[in-house]
Amino acid sequence: MPLVDDGSRDFWRGGADGRLLIRACAACHRLFHPPGPVCPHCYSRSVTSRAVSGRATVASYTVTHRGWVPGYEPPYVVARVVLAEQPDLHLLTNVVGCDPEAVHTGMEVEVIFEQRTDVFVPLFQPVA
Repeated sequence: MPLVDDGSRDFWRGGADGRLLIRACAACHRLFHPPGPVCPHCYSRSVTSRAVSGRATVASYTVTHRGWVPGYEPPYVVARVVLAEQPDLHLLTNVVGCDPEAVHTGMEVEVIFEQRTDVFVPLFQPVA
């Protein structure tokens, strides 16, 4: 399970309300991930969390056929998705809700959440 701290709490708990919360800089107005206390673009400490659409595009992926992570039965897809709000806003995630062999670069996906204890893990599924 991830370490939840003041900088990442919104990201890991936003799924309880069905919201994907990403860090946003009040100074340069850019979104960034992974969450942190300082904007990696302008180094401002004036950051907050903002809800995004949850829509993304698969940029790259791999199908894992070996059980590396408890609770994730192979085969499963590990993907880097680009969130719709910003072309350099990437998340490393799993693509679920379809056959792993159906996943492809450029696939349109949307966020869903899987609760694990008090953490809501953002996963992505194909857009219907």
